[in-house]
Order: sequence, then C-alpha cells, then structure tokens
Amino acid sequence: MTVNAEDRSGISGVARRNRATPGSPRLKPQPRGVLRALADYKWIILAVIVVLAFVYYPIAVNIGQSFTDHDIFTQETKFVGLKNYRILFADPIFWRAVINNILYAVLSIVGQVFFPLLVASCIESLRSDGWRKFWRALYFVPSATSIPVSGLLFYFIYQPNIGILNRFLDAVGLSDLALPWLGNSSTAIFAIILMSQWQGFGYSTLLLSIAIRRVPQEYFDAAKVDGAGAVRRAFSVTFPLVREMTGFVALFTATMAFQVFTEVQVMTAGGPGNSSHVLGTWLYHQAFEANDFGAATAIGVVIFVLSFGIGVIQQMYARRTRVEY
Repeated sequence: MTVNAEDRSGISGVARRNRATPGSPRLKPQPRGVLRALADYKWIILAVIVVLAFVYYPIAVNIGQSFTDHDIFTQETKFVGLKNYRILFADPIFWRAVINNILYAVLSIVGQVFFPLLVASCIESLRSDGWRKFWRALYFVPSATSIPVSGLLFYFIYQPNIGILNRFLDAVGLSDLALPWLGNSSTAIFAIILMSQWQGFGYSTLLLSIAIRRVPQEYFDAAKVDGAGAVRRAFSVTFPLVREMTGFVALFTATMAFQVFTEVQVMTAGGPGNSSHVLGTWLYHQAFEANDFGAATAIGVVIFVLSFGIGVIQQMYARRTRVEY
C-alpha cells in the first residue's frame, strides 16, 4: 500500500501534536488486563481486606476457640468438640441471662418505638419551628449522656436510703412501695431496663421525627380536607408512612438488647444472686472471673447468632416495607 505526500503530511502533523513538548506533563500509561482491573477495584479490594481482617477473621477465631479448652496456667489448648456448648446449655444462669435479654428486647421495643413514635408525632404537629427544635433537643439530652454516667446516675436514684425514688415514695405516702430496687432479685433487671429506656428514648424520638418530616405535607393537607382529625391523621397517614423507620428502630433496638453489657455491669454486675445477668455480663464473668475462655467464646457465638438472625430479619423487613413518596 502506498501513502501519498498529503497523507504523509497529515500523519506527521498528528505525530507532532501527540509528541510531548518540553515541560508538559507526560501521560501515565494505563495498566492493562489484570492490572487495569485491580486499579479499577482497588478501593473495593481494600475495603474487603479490612472487613475480612477486622470482622470476619475475629468471628472465625472466636467460633474455633468455642470448641477448645484453654488453660491459662499451662497455656495449653485442646480440642473438646461440643463440650462447651453442652455445659453452657445445661447452665441455669445462662438461661436466666437469655430470658433477661429477651425481656430487655421486648420492653425496649415498647419503650423506644411506640412511645417515641407518639412523642415524635406530637412534636412534629407543633406549628412553631422553634418549639419543635426545642423539644427535639430536650429529648435528645439523655442520649448524649454516656451509658456509664447514666448508669451511675440511676444507681444513686435507686439507692434505698438516700435515693430520690424512695424519698419521693415516702413523701407521697407510698413508703410501702419503697424497695432496694437494685438489691432485690425481682426488680433489679427491670430497674436497669428503665434506665436504658431513659437513655435511648431521645435517639429513637429523633429518628422517628426525621421520618415524619420526610412525609410530604400534601398528604396531611388532603387528610384535613377529608375531615380527618389529629388522631385519624396519625393512624391513617403518619404511622403507615413511617413504618420503614419504625421497623428499623425496632429491630435495631432488639439487636442492641442482645448486646447490652455496660448498663448491667455498672449498676449490678449481674447481681443480686446472678438475677440480673445478661449474655454480655455472663460472658465477662466466664472469661475474666471464672477464667473459662471456652465457655466465654461459646456465649460469644450465641450472641453473634442471635444478632445476625435479627440483622437478616431487618434486611428482609426493609425490602418489603420500603416507602417511596
């Protein structure tokens, strides 16, 4: 094939334009093949490595250790199969802890979903934007307080002799109801749960307030035109359209109820008589007080399975209840 002079001049012109001039930055050659694919997905690969190293690897190690027995004095580890699980499931304190966690979850859903939803509806129904901001901030104050501080605060409130609660009962003539709330095996876990509701109430209220604000105002205006009152609008418009956030808060609250530790450890450390233990505090006791790391890791696996199961339910619920305006 021959190239005429005009074509040669055109080709040479293109070559001159593509030739790097002195001082101009050189274009970095693009990687090809596997290197090009790795360059495109480098941040995804980095994220996967971090998750594998700091999430899944510790979970795998914990599951593996739950089938072993480790002696802290001789530093010997031997495989024992399902022995730790058999001992765990035969332990009455373990089942007491499971029951307490279930109580925690059920009562927390009531205390941090239904009541915050009612309060959020009342706040968002206010006409003044300033008052809405004021009440949101006021309810959020307990959630901004750390759990150890909240636990110590309620520890002194529940004190039998100097606590505010018993003094209030004495002042209104109900001294017969005054109890050592944290020293009574029948009331200790409920006293702790009440503190948790106070501490988490504002966070749930804020989330539900945001969900209510996302509902288009046209829906409320249409309900008013149809003659619906405030209660009717709440049940026909507000609650159905925030069910996605309501479900998220409920399942998130249930997940955290099975991972609770600090509140119980600060206020009772599982007492009196092991009556207020939850899975987290019983794990701590087995690991650092009884030095039974096999039993402790088995409890950790149980907590993981329960939390993972609730997480799966949460994802399924979120897909089925997604609301689009």
